[in-house]
Amino acid sequence: RFVNSEMVACCATLAAAEMILSGTTCVADGYFHEDAAAAAFCAAGLRAVAAQGVIDFPAPGVPDPGRNVEAAGAFLDAWQGRHPLLTPGVFCHSPYTCGPETLRRAKELARARRAPFFIHVAETKEEVAIVRERYGTTPVAHLAALGVLDPETVCVHGVWLTEEELDLLAQSGAGVVVCPSSHLKLASGIAPVREYLTKGIPVGLGTDSCASNNNLDLFKEMDLTAKLQKVVHADPSVLPAGEALRLATRGAAVLLGFPDLGMLRPGCRAYLIVVDSAAPHLTPCYREESHLVYAARGADVRDSIIGGRLIMAGRRLLTIDVQEAMARVNELARAVRG
Repeated sequence: RFVNSEMVACCATLAAAEMILSGTTCVADGYFHEDAAAAAFCAAGLRAVAAQGVIDFPAPGVPDPGRNVEAAGAFLDAWQGRHPLLTPGVFCHSPYTCGPETLRRAKELARARRAPFFIHVAETKEEVAIVRERYGTTPVAHLAALGVLDPETVCVHGVWLTEEELDLLAQSGAGVVVCPSSHLKLASGIAPVREYLTKGIPVGLGTDSCASNNNLDLFKEMDLTAKLQKVVHADPSVLPAGEALRLATRGAAVLLGFPDLGMLRPGCRAYLIVVDSAAPHLTPCYREESHLVYAARGADVRDSIIGGRLIMAGRRLLTIDVQEAMARVNELARAVRG
């Protein structure tokens, strides 16, 4: 009832502030009224892959579900090539909220426009059961049969997958974004990250939204991802700190189609953060990778350079009025609370 363009713009601006302050330089976002989110990310100086939501129900900004793919096409038309920091995409909510024809049409649109395609997959046992009952197969096998999986497809969550589904993902080149805090808070389960990596499936880390996480701090997600895999496999050597760090940086960048991001190397784009290590919880330092994953937090990020532009200096945002952003969202929140 409360989701409109103004709300999306205000909340995307506040989210951009939180992400920059905690060290994120590139975000992948999928929602409705995505024009407003895209504009907010660009104004904040944050690189973004912004994907218009598609669902087979009346949705904010798209009251007629028969026009859901058309709305995604209009979004691509409006944003492709418009801003150097913005990559538009298509976000089909899931295999149980989007029918086969919607999934085919949306993926055909994304392929024709060379746009990334996102979809929630196998987040919960309930979702898997719905897809099996409705289509007689598993979520990934269903998507594979529809021709939706390829290297430009990003599957979000991927908690409950069979061995066959892992093989299908590996063969297709599609990647997976795992969001451990969200999976724990919603009691969804623990994604099989080690199995993904063993199969050669591209993996990146995400936070999910604040609706199912409460913060957008990727430092926390690195820590949780590494520790959860150790517990699941009863092996402290599983998913070492350096690998967890890679999933949040280089791994996620490649997954989103940016081979020249996520590395400190000559020739790569200048997407850099400076972490202030002069703090008790970061003293002493023996291994930087371990420190970043297990000890550091988003609040330790001091400076941020995005696309060669200084966006935050000394924890002061240079593109966003944080107090104004918080005031606007608090005003919206009062209306929601009634």
